[in-house]
Amino acid sequence: MITLIEKIGFPLSDENISVIESCAKIIKNGGLVAFPTETVYGLGANALIPDAVKGIYAAKGRPSDNPLIVHINDIDTLNLIAKNISNKAMLLIDKFWPGPLTIIFDKTDVIPKETAGGLDTVAVRMPKNEIAKLLIDKSGVPIAAPSANLSGKPSPTKASHVIDDLNGKVNAIIDGGSSDIGLESTVIDMSTDIPCILRPGAITKSMIESVIGNVILDKNLLNEHEKPKSPGMKYKHYAPDADIILVQGNNINNVVNKIIELSNSYTNKNIGIICTEETKDFYKNYNNVISLGSKNNTETIAKNLFDTFREFNKLNVDIIFAEGLPEENLELAIMNRLKKASGYNIINV
Repeated sequence: MITLIEKIGFPLSDENISVIESCAKIIKNGGLVAFPTETVYGLGANALIPDAVKGIYAAKGRPSDNPLIVHINDIDTLNLIAKNISNKAMLLIDKFWPGPLTIIFDKTDVIPKETAGGLDTVAVRMPKNEIAKLLIDKSGVPIAAPSANLSGKPSPTKASHVIDDLNGKVNAIIDGGSSDIGLESTVIDMSTDIPCILRPGAITKSMIESVIGNVILDKNLLNEHEKPKSPGMKYKHYAPDADIILVQGNNINNVVNKIIELSNSYTNKNIGIICTEETKDFYKNYNNVISLGSKNNTETIAKNLFDTFREFNKLNVDIIFAEGLPEENLELAIMNRLKKASGYNIINV
């Protein structure tokens, strides 16, 4: 398959809009288009065509029981694909849509089982990115779109990441620059009695609770005996080629010292270290050290995480040691990705 790769700039020109319209026709007719969102790049297909959705799973090598997020532009489409929409859900929609929040509802029969991963629910998001919004609008259909990467690999925050993984496997890739947030959307299940966050993201638990009151965090994200209701719940995700060992603790000096001790013990390995601006100088004797940013700017750390994983792939490191963060607010989402990427290979100090 020849993949059309198109770069889109801002403000959108008539030529840019024409490109998006062409990609929208591909979506509507059952093809695959990778496109930017404010979270990460998505791999889109017509959510209403089972064979189109099967194409997503095939291109990514993604297990077919891992449900997809459906991207929409308006409430009329939500009412078409979802039912039993609660007042609390509408409060979240009014506050956080468009934006990086995915809400799980009971689905209507319009959504095929392929899109829902065999479940009776559907995950829905209204993206904020202007290219994504226009693509949905021009296609005239809800777009099913997981992250535009090979299954299990780091999510793409740049078009170059998508090209590395999916060039020749999809019909088109829209290059809209770097993602603003760099982590996938928060996922909250509103189909249950008590709203439950299944995947943390930029919309934090405290932000949600300020709108609808008490919500809970899912405690069984890796329960292999349950069908996943959200992307990222069941399978190992986000991982670079090298193994990651996550080192966490309340005292950063202990964390640093443990990483140095571990690094020195792997004498025949090409070591990578993930740290922050505040600690990077402690690792000056090591070659492959990447700072995610200052611990005082978690938005930058989040934006840099997946790109850092891919940089380590280019450096051909054998093993990566990563500093942990306090698990609160946005740091909870960052640690969720680090834990998943490490396969829960964690050392507490």
